[in-house]
Amino acid sequence: MESLMKKLALIIEDDEDLLDIFAEALRGIDFEIENAVDGKVAREKLNAGEPPFLILLDMHLPHVSGKDLLHEIKSNERFAKTWVIITTADARLAEDYRDQVDFALIKPILFGQLKDLARRLKPKDEIAG
Repeated sequence: MESLMKKLALIIEDDEDLLDIFAEALRGIDFEIENAVDGKVAREKLNAGEPPFLILLDMHLPHVSGKDLLHEIKSNERFAKTWVIITTADARLAEDYRDQVDFALIKPILFGQLKDLARRLKPKDEIAG
């Protein structure tokens, strides 16, 4: 039986149409959604509150780059149990960061593709066990 508590996903994406699509896909499988449309807001959200279950991170953001945010996330033990998925239209960039993230998705990302991937994610401490 699934937990009644919704899992939190932080979507960091400056394209508001994509942000809406990603949010709808994740809400459809019972995620609670927070979002940030630029790197500065994302940094503030990452430093406040509990770490999310899932971070969907666009690599090309205004104010603070996805690369910088990813470095901050990976160097902070608070996010050890957080799934990190980067999104980019740049296949080479995705390949460059593949070993630093759980998944790298190449845009355009299909609604069903994201939904299916997120649905399969289990808490990391269940996997590491």
